[in-house]
Amino acid sequence: MTGRNALGLTKICVADHESTTAAGFNCVNISHNRVSKTKIDNPMADRDLYSGLIRLHVLHHAVEEPIFGLGMVEELARHGYQISPGTLYPLLHSLEKKGYLRSTEQRNGKSLRKVYRATPQGKTALAAAKSKVRELFRELIEGK
Repeated sequence: MTGRNALGLTKICVADHESTTAAGFNCVNISHNRVSKTKIDNPMADRDLYSGLIRLHVLHHAVEEPIFGLGMVEELARHGYQISPGTLYPLLHSLEKKGYLRSTEQRNGKSLRKVYRATPQGKTALAAAKSKVRELFRELIEGK
């Protein structure tokens, strides 16, 4: 199935193996040279639930080592989060504004790359969040 979405982007959809209803189509939006995947069955419905997990994931990696935007897009994709740079960069800026991350610019060939590291405040916040996540995990997974 092909067509245009509300933004006028070309949309190509194929049926999920498990369903042939409209909600069971996987779609790709094509605009210039950018491609983004969507699932028709209300893709925004679960995003609010995952936004905190994504922030914690970013903070976790920033504690472990310096991170940069595209690297985090790829890392999050490995874990099943489809997040665009247009969503991730404001999230990084927000975490920096709140004091959880600090950025520096590093030269990468001819271009500059903004690299983020966790601040002491970010490390403390992540430690507190781990306790909450552990408690939630016990309730959700272990039923305790």
